[in-house]
Amino acid sequence: MTEFNIAIAGAGGRMGRILIEAIEDAPGVHLVGALDVAGAACIGQDAALFLGKPGGVMIESDLAKGLAGAAYLIDFTRPDGTLRHLEYCAAHGIKMIIGTTGFDDAGKAAIAAAAQKTAIVFAPNMSVGVNLTLKLLELAAKSLSEGYDIEIIEAHHRHKVDAPSGTALKMGEVIAGVLGRDLKTCAVYGREGVTGARDPSTIGFATIRGGDIVGDHTVLFAGIGERIEISHKSSSRATYAHGALRAARFLADKPSGLFDMQDVLSLKG
Repeated sequence: MTEFNIAIAGAGGRMGRILIEAIEDAPGVHLVGALDVAGAACIGQDAALFLGKPGGVMIESDLAKGLAGAAYLIDFTRPDGTLRHLEYCAAHGIKMIIGTTGFDDAGKAAIAAAAQKTAIVFAPNMSVGVNLTLKLLELAAKSLSEGYDIEIIEAHHRHKVDAPSGTALKMGEVIAGVLGRDLKTCAVYGREGVTGARDPSTIGFATIRGGDIVGDHTVLFAGIGERIEISHKSSSRATYAHGALRAARFLADKPSGLFDMQDVLSLKG
């Protein structure tokens, strides 16, 4: 069995802890490093202490210490932090699984450039179900390309800092690509006041933030006399962790290159 030595970024946060727990439960996968921002209360603590079974891996803010011995880094943090980690990983041949959202075009370009030096899976959502949903949306958009208005509704917890979610934007990109549109020019992110009749060439987005909603996404294809809704609802962040580990296994024989979860799940083509 191939052994996977993995480090986790944001190890003291909610997603970091879920990733650590998933690693502890997965055969052939080992937690060898943990990172968090300098000054965080968790720095210097055992990364698995919250599980009641410390493993001797301390949470570090220093990249050289936190990534020593790691072949993979799983990063679900913030764009600025991920880009710092990206530079180090590219220079040291550490493969990355990036679930961070909110990158601008320059950030995405930096990820693409780093993928020439190391292997990266970059996806706004690591859930297997979400990525199957993206494939279903591709099929739906091909069949419903005329006469249907498209709206994307997403809901997340009160702590999420970017909107719309990266997953919602990815859904829009998939649909726009099928329809031959550019999401940058056809997306509508807010409506207020007298907006006039809906432009049929647009793709609308609606964002909800509240409570502890893990992540709900619905794409509405509204025609005359019928509407089709394709939805995915997450009840646990564990689905993202399991997808991230699946992505790490996918990268085992990849020396470099930029991939997404559609590649990991063999959904392309």
